[in-house]
Amino acid sequence: MGTDRYQLGLREAVERIRTGVLTSEDYTSALLERIAQCEPRIHAFAWLDRAAALEKARVADRRHAAGEPLGLLHGIPVGIKDIIATAGIPTEMGSALFAGRVPKGSAAVVRRLETEGGFVLGKTVTAELAYFHPGATRNPWNAAHTPGGSSMGSAAAVAAGAVPLALGTQTNGSVIRPAAFCGCIGYKPSAGLLGRSGIQPFSPTLDQVGVFTRSVEDAALAVAALIGPDPDDVASDAEACGRARLWPLAPSSAPPRLAAVRSPVWGQAEPAQQELFVASVARLRAAGASVEEVELPAAFGAAHAVQRTIMYAEGARTLGTLQAEHRAALSDALNRLIDEGRAIGDTALATALAERRVLQDRLARFLAGYDAIVTPPARGEAPATREHTGDPVFCTIWTLVAAPALTLPAGRGPQGLPLGLQVVGAAHDDAQMLAAARWIERALDEPRAFPAL
Repeated sequence: MGTDRYQLGLREAVERIRTGVLTSEDYTSALLERIAQCEPRIHAFAWLDRAAALEKARVADRRHAAGEPLGLLHGIPVGIKDIIATAGIPTEMGSALFAGRVPKGSAAVVRRLETEGGFVLGKTVTAELAYFHPGATRNPWNAAHTPGGSSMGSAAAVAAGAVPLALGTQTNGSVIRPAAFCGCIGYKPSAGLLGRSGIQPFSPTLDQVGVFTRSVEDAALAVAALIGPDPDDVASDAEACGRARLWPLAPSSAPPRLAAVRSPVWGQAEPAQQELFVASVARLRAAGASVEEVELPAAFGAAHAVQRTIMYAEGARTLGTLQAEHRAALSDALNRLIDEGRAIGDTALATALAERRVLQDRLARFLAGYDAIVTPPARGEAPATREHTGDPVFCTIWTLVAAPALTLPAGRGPQGLPLGLQVVGAAHDDAQMLAAARWIERALDEPRAFPAL
């Protein structure tokens, strides 16, 4: 094992700790060494306490030695996006307004993590209040480029080998886009599977929790551990939680039936992303998948406008009081969103919500003949800027309709930065989407790589 312990995927680390081949303390020490190497360059963490992490790992090892029941994530250190409340640990939400804020209780998803034996290694950097104004994190492949956002620290930490699992959130493209830019797995499950109580809200209709890992199976394991009803989250779907069977992933009985969807914003993709998508479709066909190139129904041409109306209107209602009291302390980008959202009346919001329900129904019918959709996750490589986090335009539709979506590494662009392929499934049929994504991952066979430091 030696110095390569930080390279273990989540499933590998879980198995080694469970079987006693590796202790949680030794594993955590290896991750902390990796963090010491990469953190001065990528700035993925907003809070990290080395001594506290090692003590949590020792507690996990003592429980293992005592023969206590072990959860699915026993002994695993995890990065938590800094809008997700953690008891006794700062949760500052990427804003000076919340500097020094230490919640008394943890978010539901953190409590689930701890019930399954995992623990908080550190808090990862978020864009301001999980919107657009970036935090300090840099892309681990090239520090001059954005890592994406708003879950920027979580994506960079997993891609760099600092943690095998990190949690994030997505209201538009905040899991899928940074995962694509940083070259790791980003998985946003169907809405309602992961509880949101204890997480700073932005748009109650659109906010969803997601995970970052290094393989599709790792993502399935992580979400399987975190699924559970959340009585304090109005969107939590107890029935869907009970039906979800994500782990272990069932073996694929046949190559998947895929719809290759360029989407209404295809023209905004950079040439390298377009070329990679076309090449990926060809590779999947050659590997045996049935891939039909089709477009979404015409109604989806309005999806981006619908999403914007909901996100801006609800964002203004959620953050309006904060702006009224502290406008000068908020970024220009966030102030513009709130100002625009204030002008959206209740009737316009209700209309947009009704249009969303129509699009959800149309996507369900569209997917009836396929196991999953494949589509680009981003316009291209991570932009060479740290002033913004890139365009989420290729994520918008799937967040709007609450479908499960996952991006996986599929190649490199002209600047040597990662490019991805996004896989989308039917709402609350995450197991089928994940099975298709695992097949695609194996067919593309992209090597797991870590950035040089």
